[in-house]
Amino acid sequence: MTAQLWITGDDDTDRLLSEDPFALLVGMLLDQQYPMEHAFAGPRKILDRFGTLDPARIADADPDEFVALATTPPAIHRYGRSMAGRVQAVARAVVDDYDGDATRIWTDAGASGGAPTGAEVLRRLNALPGYGERKAKIFLALLGKQRDVRPDGWREAAGEFGEPDSRRSIADVTSAETLQEVRAFKKAQKAAAKEGGR
Repeated sequence: MTAQLWITGDDDTDRLLSEDPFALLVGMLLDQQYPMEHAFAGPRKILDRFGTLDPARIADADPDEFVALATTPPAIHRYGRSMAGRVQAVARAVVDDYDGDATRIWTDAGASGGAPTGAEVLRRLNALPGYGERKAKIFLALLGKQRDVRPDGWREAAGEFGEPDSRRSIADVTSAETLQEVRAFKKAQKAAAKEGGR
């Protein structure tokens, strides 16, 4: 596994994301309509308030109480209430489908009985609540580029997010500088889309 991630700029939060695969999975879930570094700080807020990131405990938590901890300022997300439900749904999927071990999403045997392919890992990620194809591709790219999780065909499965030396997503963030480069890329894409829609 590569060195500690640099995603939020906070050492303790980035250490958690580096060491806890479920935390990283939840951070990616929250990375939507919210600044990247704040989204990935969400798992640390959950840990601090809930006391654990154990998927079974989160899945079984009282939904109203979990919403309360997710929306307590600073909230885990701009849409803390709905995201609390998504976090619990992802936790439930990890418990039910992978025995509570998020790493099994990318380590469980594939259709051939051997290691899963990039396409199979992408399919599993895409099946998670709150994950769509784009989010699944970005997370696969993050695993490949920064966590040394490189199933056969992972770059192809991740599409443009798997491209080496790109600055498209959180998968490419390794410093404050690259965070700004990714942000600039996203801003340019939004501007181009807006211009194209006229």
